[in-house]
Amino acid sequence: MAVRHFLIAVAASTMLMGAAEKEPALPGWMAGCWEQNAGDRWTEECWTGARGGMMLGSSRSGKGESVDLWEAMQIIAAPSGDGMTFWASPNGVKRTPFAWRADATSGVTFHNRENDYPQRVRYWREGDLLIGEIAMADGSRAVRWEYKRK
Repeated sequence: MAVRHFLIAVAASTMLMGAAEKEPALPGWMAGCWEQNAGDRWTEECWTGARGGMMLGSSRSGKGESVDLWEAMQIIAAPSGDGMTFWASPNGVKRTPFAWRADATSGVTFHNRENDYPQRVRYWREGDLLIGEIAMADGSRAVRWEYKRK
């Protein structure tokens, strides 16, 4: 009887591991708090680690002690296991989805051609830096942040 329970436990854990392997790899390499400083202008961005098919992010930018913009973000794995979505809510309004699409660039790239601006959100690492970029779908009007770990 003990052998049968052991085999059932092994089969169940194998099925769970197989299900986890089908999920897209969330960009856990973004986890942590990051900052960019340029004179008295600053931007901070923090991301939780990947857990339960989700990462949570927050960002704020400003000058001196004033905050000009803040944003709540999420990256959520698709329940089907075949993709993920970046959700952005600047200043807490208009929660907008951007779908991940595999491409030849490093990092992760998310798209929403229906959005006025940005239509593309991209993150990647260059050594110790986290690079974030927003742009139109064709790459025009790009704005880039080079973050150092805070």
